Amino acid sequence: MADKRREAARFEPAEGLTIGEACLQASSFLAESGVSEPRENAERLLMHALGLDRAALLRDWREPMPAGRLAEWAAMVGRKAAGEPVQYITGEQWFYGLPFAVSPAVLIPRPETELLVEAVLETADRLWPDAGGGARLRAADIGTGSGAIAVALAVQRPHWRLCATDLSPDALAVAKANADRHGVSDRIAFIRGDLLEPFAAEGGDDRVLDIVVSNPPYIPSSDLPGLQREVRDYEPRLALDGGADGLDPYRRMTAQLRTLPSAPRIVAFEVGLGQARDVAGLLDATGLWPDIRIVRDYAGIERHVIASAP
Repeated sequence: MADKRREAARFEPAEGLTIGEACLQASSFLAESGVSEPRENAERLLMHALGLDRAALLRDWREPMPAGRLAEWAAMVGRKAAGEPVQYITGEQWFYGLPFAVSPAVLIPRPETELLVEAVLETADRLWPDAGGGARLRAADIGTGSGAIAVALAVQRPHWRLCATDLSPDALAVAKANADRHGVSDRIAFIRGDLLEPFAAEGGDDRVLDIVVSNPPYIPSSDLPGLQREVRDYEPRLALDGGADGLDPYRRMTAQLRTLPSAPRIVAFEVGLGQARDVAGLLDATGLWPDIRIVRDYAGIERHVIASAP
């Protein structure tokens, strides 16, 4: 895919502004540049530049904008006006109540993926009820990216041991940094590999898994040019492109799951729009998981497929 990123727009705020006036000026500039939710983005960039939370931003609304921060902040507004995701500009995204470092090497974690984590935890508690959340399970996050899913699971379940795989060494470095940040790196093994290959191969690294969870690339290749510019031009194609119909990663993982010495009791996938029934069918065809359910996201879209076995 050709790099269609626009050069950062030049934002030149007036001097002598209050913090509130600076925010409103940036909001207007972003709106004129075609940025969605310009006020929210302007506030987020301003909070990052000044080291404030939103309550402090409102408290200091009438205070002078610090002159020493003006140039750096204006450059960030220019980057956002050109289409760069605010999370890459600030280097951070919150997920499951935790701050995560993000870079252009990884997909930005989305709120709907928190529901995938929630579904895995709920299903595990149902399958191992006597453990009261303390079961010593082994889970794998396939295509970990920023490590958001693996780290969130490790934080929520201190007795679990996890593996996080990714084909990108740069993504694994981000994921490892996030695990270090949240004090769970001693319970997560980071493995470079393509989907489930590290476990599916003969003699693969600790092949027995209780849980497999994945938010793989699922966008059909032909749909990539039509994505929002923030996604299309900035997020890694490796984390977006799911092949001709978007289902290639699911077909491959379903085949790889058959080669494991025993089937994980839980397999949980995030899927794209209109893909849930097809992915559920792939899992059902294996005959390995009698309970397959579909979970809707906040918008009512069928977003997650959860397969489990007693």
